[in-house]
Amino acid sequence: MAWLQLALAGLLEVAWALGIKRTEGFTRLWPSVFTLATMGISFYLLARAVRTLPIGTAYAVWVGIGAVGTAVVGMLFLGESRTLLRLGSIMLIVAGVIGLRLADGH
Repeated sequence: MAWLQLALAGLLEVAWALGIKRTEGFTRLWPSVFTLATMGISFYLLARAVRTLPIGTAYAVWVGIGAVGTAVVGMLFLGESRTLLRLGSIMLIVAGVIGLRLADGH
């Protein structure tokens, strides 16, 4: 259950990271409400997950999901570059997240 909460927290991190761009410095009401709500839920789920998972592993996985997810969405939908170096770097983050998951044993 903790890993599921952590995965959902990571996906919500992608949502708020993308939402923060739409807030225009928190000057737009509804994008700001969406961003703050997804931030809150993401942090709540992360906090629930670390009740049973090691904090170092959980935090690294959470950040990894958020970073990779945000970068992929940026490349697919926002016209961000898709260079070989960028794709390779994303794969290194994915490998690190998988390694942490396997090493943890939960």
